[in-house]
Amino acid sequence: MSDPLVVLTTVESREQAETIARMLVERQLAGCVQIVGPITSVYRWQGAVETAGEMLLLIKTRSSIYPDLERTLIDIHPYQTPEIIALPVEAGFEGYLSWLVDSTAQPNPTLE
Repeated sequence: MSDPLVVLTTVESREQAETIARMLVERQLAGCVQIVGPITSVYRWQGAVETAGEMLLLIKTRSSIYPDLERTLIDIHPYQTPEIIALPVEAGFEGYLSWLVDSTAQPNPTLE
């Protein structure tokens, strides 16, 4: 099996979500990004409980290129402290996982 990950992040608007999704796929940092929402997030921020409408991005990538993906998300994300959570994929259809490897860039050894 390859080294698949699903990375989660949220943004305020569909436009932001589509911009980020397209950039990650174009740069081959993700094979696919699904945009889910709107969703409602309830969270604590600067001592207060907040509620916000957001869009959830499900980013399909590989752990070997995660450092590049994380750096890119931090650079382009509109939030001061973006949610960036990576979840390992324990199992999956081998055909899909092979496609994911073929659809993403090889890791940049100078950035690891």
